[in-house]
Amino acid sequence: MKSFRKHILLITLLLFRFWSVNAAVQDLPEKPFPPRLVNDLAGLLSDNEVIALEEKLVAFNDSTSTQIAIVIVNDLRGYDRADYAHRLYEKWGIGQKGDDNGILILVKTKTSETSRGEVFIATGYGLEGVIPDITCAEIVDYEILPAFRKGDYYTGLDKATAILMSLATGEFPADQYKGPEQNEYRGIGPFFIFLLILLILFIRSKGGSNQRHISRKGLPLWMFLAMMNSGSNRHSGSWGGFSGGSRSGGGSFGGFGGGRSGGGGAGGSW
Repeated sequence: MKSFRKHILLITLLLFRFWSVNAAVQDLPEKPFPPRLVNDLAGLLSDNEVIALEEKLVAFNDSTSTQIAIVIVNDLRGYDRADYAHRLYEKWGIGQKGDDNGILILVKTKTSETSRGEVFIATGYGLEGVIPDITCAEIVDYEILPAFRKGDYYTGLDKATAILMSLATGEFPADQYKGPEQNEYRGIGPFFIFLLILLILFIRSKGGSNQRHISRKGLPLWMFLAMMNSGSNRHSGSWGGFSGGSRSGGGSFGGFGGGRSGGGGAGGSW
């Protein structure tokens, strides 16, 4: 009789746990339809900012298959930010099945003067090696929180996604990312290369009278200046040819592929 009661109690506990987990999943937002990578459920961003971020992330997804999703909510439903982010990641299946190459940037807004804003970057299994937890923490501290504290939420998300894109594609390894101060110096090398080219072309021109061009065979001066500018601003809120403030023409998002969360990441509050 005692054995029977133990079995009944065990089954009851298992059913209760299953019901609790299922109920918890139901508390989370459903997958967006039509599918979107930028989901501002709190109205934190302007329409133009949502469109700019969406097109940037869709273009990145189309060219690499890596999915970076942004979800902004007003309430974490009693979860801590990491638990909420990973549960939502699993429910939506961010990233590609088998590759697990997804990233979720979760933002919980400030709802009052006394409440704290929360942010967390969660990564998939396939990206844990190239974007480790410590780097997620640095991106939160260096790119997101300074802008968020000023109320500039778009800039924080734009800069963070730019760095995450560069890391995910191997443009530079995680141990070389040291925040915005270091990124400002990434363009110095290209700058001096172009400066050297300019100097050589000036010497070759031998003081010609053509002021619109460096030399008759050289390129226009404005083109070199544009190239220098693009090199010096390599990591200032853009990835490759996708600027966060411009329309990338990436098309529409086809939907999440069923990726799994790796359980890693980092966050912060403001």
